Amino acid sequence: MLSQSFRDLLTILARAPSVVGAEHSFFRVLQRALEERGADVKWYEGVLVAQGKRPHSLMLSAHIDRHGLICTGPNEFQYAAFVSGGRSDLLGNSVSEELMQLIVDRMGDEKVFAYEPWSGMYRGRGSIRQTYVCPHRNNLIFELEGLEHVVAGTPVAFQDDLRITDDSVTGQMDNVLTAAILVYLFELGFEGTAFFTAQEEAGRSWRYLLEWFRRFGGSTNQLVVVDTSPFPDVPTAREHTLTLRHRDANAGFNKELTQQLAETCERMGISYQYKDSYIKAQNAELEAQGEAPKSLGSTEMGRIISASGGLVDGTTLQIPTTGYHTMDESASVVACEAFIDVLCDLAGIQPDE
Repeated sequence: MLSQSFRDLLTILARAPSVVGAEHSFFRVLQRALEERGADVKWYEGVLVAQGKRPHSLMLSAHIDRHGLICTGPNEFQYAAFVSGGRSDLLGNSVSEELMQLIVDRMGDEKVFAYEPWSGMYRGRGSIRQTYVCPHRNNLIFELEGLEHVVAGTPVAFQDDLRITDDSVTGQMDNVLTAAILVYLFELGFEGTAFFTAQEEAGRSWRYLLEWFRRFGGSTNQLVVVDTSPFPDVPTAREHTLTLRHRDANAGFNKELTQQLAETCERMGISYQYKDSYIKAQNAELEAQGEAPKSLGSTEMGRIISASGGLVDGTTLQIPTTGYHTMDESASVVACEAFIDVLCDLAGIQPDE
């Protein structure tokens, strides 16, 4: 059972908007929550760094941006991740790009609200009337009702609808869920370092993270990136409790650290699977049917390994979810509890009973 303290924390963070490219106000909320739990917090461009008394004992990273819209002209709104990242800057190997056409059908009638990106000040609410892909701009275009007054550059977030039951946690989970867990670790006594990065959904978070390591890191730096991991349906998502990876589309991950996570899961009786192996098995079936293979996905970990020239490596730990990039993304409570337990074990702290 998830503790009431964690539930309250997740509720607070889920209610604070953090649209891709407009995360400043969420960083303010995050900073307060971390400092209240004893962390030493420093704010750099694109990354908030929270440290305990032994900052090099374990380094964890979660991105804090969530999908939303950005006003790009009078009563004109586009998908923030593609505006922030620049469509031409994307590499063609991210799950987000593969899902763009699907997202068109997922966002009808969603409630939204506009806010000031720095202060988080509320600027009004509305709803999505229509969504389509513009062939000229290659981006998702949204027609809204109720926000005709907002000006270009104003972020528009989806209205939070967090639901926590004894079985699941549901809402816009990617990636407030694992970010909240990292904050919660400090409440339990975490003494390592936690990075909270901006613009991961736009493919830019690794740049901010790498810049920090180039300035403050050691000669080699080992990192565990935490996130959610999408699956097509509940039975598939719950076939295993946690998700690991050997690699993504960009790079192979640290073998020893990945094996350590696997051994920790086995020792604690937690089932897991490797997402890249799962995708490769799917692709073998697709190719046999003459269909195009799916991407291995592009993660923050793979991007920073590929770009750092050996300065940073590591692996990922993920919570399986369904309803990816919707307001109904759902993770099992069992997976969330197991995720917390594994991180506590790695950090050498006692999970809250």
